[in-house]
Amino acid sequence: MAVTKSDNALIMFVNGAGVAVAYGMLGISLWLSTEVPLATKGFWGMAVLMLTLSLVNFVKYRFDDKMSEDRIQRIEDAKNEKILSDYIGDDKL
Repeated sequence: MAVTKSDNALIMFVNGAGVAVAYGMLGISLWLSTEVPLATKGFWGMAVLMLTLSLVNFVKYRFDDKMSEDRIQRIEDAKNEKILSDYIGDDKL
């Protein structure tokens, strides 16, 4: 699972561009829709911004959880390696 920094930057750029295009299209559609009252447009806009905020938080906490699990797994692997090396070292004496 080796992801280089350039791949990560490219993926983030593409995702950021997609979000910008989506916001632009939403803004244009809300601006051009004449049958919807201004208050409703405002509520739609706030809903989209709040949804975006919650999705960012969801991804952040999911990423933090994954990093925590990975860190715990690496600690357990190191502990098991130490136990095995101590066992093998004692066997040679």
